[in-house]
Amino acid sequence: MIIKNLSSRYSVRTLGKEDMDSILDLCSGNALFYRYHPPFATKESIWQDMNALPPGKEQGDKFYIGFFQGTQLAAIMDLIADYPSAQTAFIGLFMVAKPLQGKGAGSAIIHDCARSLSRQGFQKIRLAIDKGNPQSEAFWRRNGFLPTGEEFPGEFSVYVLMEQLL
Repeated sequence: MIIKNLSSRYSVRTLGKEDMDSILDLCSGNALFYRYHPPFATKESIWQDMNALPPGKEQGDKFYIGFFQGTQLAAIMDLIADYPSAQTAFIGLFMVAKPLQGKGAGSAIIHDCARSLSRQGFQKIRLAIDKGNPQSEAFWRRNGFLPTGEEFPGEFSVYVLMEQLL
């Protein structure tokens, strides 16, 4: 996967330990997400997320990336290639900095990502939202994602699978 091509508006790069403060600041501005998906982010939980892999996947399949406006972190995305099946990109997390929310930044990133992933041979994008989170559901529906009808229990909530065909 060529991550630098995932946005025409932002520079994109892999995030690491050196970005932990910026990631935590971005997460801290998203209290509604954590109301439905506790516990609230910590440096330790971010590090765990950065390294967590679904069954059957390797570190080379995972891209924990940041979208930057200059030096400012605008959004983060946890993206898994070919999961749960070939030619499927799975978004494990997508979060936009609070000052950019409601201004089209998140939708622009998702639109660019979908176009780039399609060009890279992916056929669909999948993700899971916390059941009952109105902000998440509205955002993903507005961006062309539909529930698959599949739900599964998580540690703190029920997850609703959504996808978009590319």
